[in-house]
Amino acid sequence: MTADHRRPKITAAPTEAGLIQARPRVIAVACVVVLAGSGWLYLALMVAGAARNGAAGGLGVGMGIFDKLISATGLSGALIDTLCRPMFATAESGGVQVADLALVLLMWCAMALAMMLPTAGPMFFTYADIAETASRKGDRVVPPVVLAAGYVSIWIAFAVGAMLLQWGLTRAALLDPALKPASGLFSGAVFLLAGAYQFSALKRACVTMCQRPFPFFLANWSEKPAAVFRLGLRQGLYCLGCCWAMMLVMFAVGVMNVVWMAGIGVVMTIEKVATTTRASRIVGAALIAIGLVFLGSSVLAHWPPRSG
Repeated sequence: MTADHRRPKITAAPTEAGLIQARPRVIAVACVVVLAGSGWLYLALMVAGAARNGAAGGLGVGMGIFDKLISATGLSGALIDTLCRPMFATAESGGVQVADLALVLLMWCAMALAMMLPTAGPMFFTYADIAETASRKGDRVVPPVVLAAGYVSIWIAFAVGAMLLQWGLTRAALLDPALKPASGLFSGAVFLLAGAYQFSALKRACVTMCQRPFPFFLANWSEKPAAVFRLGLRQGLYCLGCCWAMMLVMFAVGVMNVVWMAGIGVVMTIEKVATTTRASRIVGAALIAIGLVFLGSSVLAHWPPRSG
């Protein structure tokens, strides 16, 4: 069977009755809502655990509001305390425990789901629209959940890498026990790295693929689950190439700073729905400017240098 025969034939827009029965799109929406919602729910539990002790303000700029909210509600619970301590032992206190690794990995998985699934919504919905058309013509269709599984697999791998990076930064005393950066110079360097990447050729190529998933799916359409899973992997890699640097900005502002998480998530979504790469360049300039502010503030804080 040729590639042309494997591609679904795109016809006019579906009727109202067809939209009501559009199971592929319903499944795609459910994947995004359930996976992203699960990530945000776990992150909310973690912030609540810190806020119960009045420590949410120490997680980063803007987080102090959660101390007031949680104290007003009187939230309590041993389960929250158990789930909400994703930190490593310091270099002085001993080695890393398996429980530490598990909690930090779970935290980064939750962050990846919460931040990246909403940005991938247009990609899932594009697949679902093509699948809907193919299904009405009687073609066999692989449900979007298979595509989502491939996509999420890439971000789970990223979470493993982020966990190991967090362990290394903690051991090097660049992150404190509250998961905040211990140095303005470090934060500035992270912002500069993320900003510079926004202007790279790899960034442009990846964000372009994320912005235009329709030609990709149409050219690689398949009725086999394994092939659709690989499509999810490839889309996940494009998304990783587009967003990894901005994800690492969390190390510069406080790993558990959900205010910055939400803001970065919105920025990444805007990048992916834009029709050009101009938004990426604007974001890059803003990140570089913030990095320079961090560096300048750090230098001024230690000026004039103390004499011996």
